[in-house]
Amino acid sequence: MEIAALVSGGVDSSVVAHLLCEQGEKPTVFYIRIGMEDESGYMGCSAEEDIEITSFICKKYGLKFETVSLQKEYWDTVVAYTLQTVKKGLTPNPDVMCNKLIKFGAFIDKYGSGFDKIATGHYARNLFFDGKYNLATAFDKHKDQTDFLAQISYAQLCKIMFPIGDLPKAGVREIAAREGLPSAARKDSQGICFLGKINYNEFIRKYLGTKPGKIVDRDSGKVLGLHQGYWFHTIGQRKGLGLSGGPWYVVGKDIDENVVYVANGYDTEEQYGREIPLKALHFITDPELAGKIDGKRLAFKIRHTPEFNFATVTRTGYDSYVLHSENKIQGIAPGQFGVLYDEECRFCLGSGVIE
Repeated sequence: MEIAALVSGGVDSSVVAHLLCEQGEKPTVFYIRIGMEDESGYMGCSAEEDIEITSFICKKYGLKFETVSLQKEYWDTVVAYTLQTVKKGLTPNPDVMCNKLIKFGAFIDKYGSGFDKIATGHYARNLFFDGKYNLATAFDKHKDQTDFLAQISYAQLCKIMFPIGDLPKAGVREIAAREGLPSAARKDSQGICFLGKINYNEFIRKYLGTKPGKIVDRDSGKVLGLHQGYWFHTIGQRKGLGLSGGPWYVVGKDIDENVVYVANGYDTEEQYGREIPLKALHFITDPELAGKIDGKRLAFKIRHTPEFNFATVTRTGYDSYVLHSENKIQGIAPGQFGVLYDEECRFCLGSGVIE
């Protein structure tokens, strides 16, 4: 097969290149530049170390190596989505949109059409089951990344390979160490994909500015302090409020009045919820599920954790649904994705936006 391997210099994608070669394939390796540039120049950390490691791996295995830039596409789609979502007072998920619009969107459109498959270092599996490809959860449930892939299309899924999806993270590192890959002991990347070393609040401040407003105790109505803009805060947030006598948690926002509401401690009766409204449901393998899931019991996640929750789905409109969770859920943040799975937690079905 003609395979394009997306290698970032991290241990996971480095081992992908090794495994493909071990299977007799000779992938073309691509490093995608997605760090941002603006009128002031390059933002965040340099890609030099990543490219150096990737180049070493390509030389080791005799692979063709290309560095491509999707910075403009990144700015026009993922960054624009992030800023627009935050300005509405919602909580974005740039990593989900990066996979949909950049790694398996713009990359395939510009560079991937001549390849049979695109291989990445995601912890997920692509299983051909019941006559179709299905996005399946990884062997290592603590590293599973299907929630970050829950907006990809079926056409994209058909083209993707996940070579490390059947391996535990420890096993991936063992392979890297055994093969002498320079990324073997490299730490996993953390935080939002496009920011590099940039502080998230500094990024938001640069593009949205500040808008001072009141921080109000939801229960007493007392003004406790000031914030610099509701867009710096998300539901469930604890750190960064600058309030004494805590712990204080963000429990609500009034966008029109620019008020951030907080509560002292987390009250499981008042601040946890069982109902999660979803809109714009996207199903990866079976789009007809939109009309079939009313009343069904499914597993779901609303944040990146190894644990699943379970809920019964109610369809409330043409494109609106409610998850009735069996357990109380903390930090239900509008704008984030509710990711749906089958009851056995084996297949990721798709996702919708929390209203």
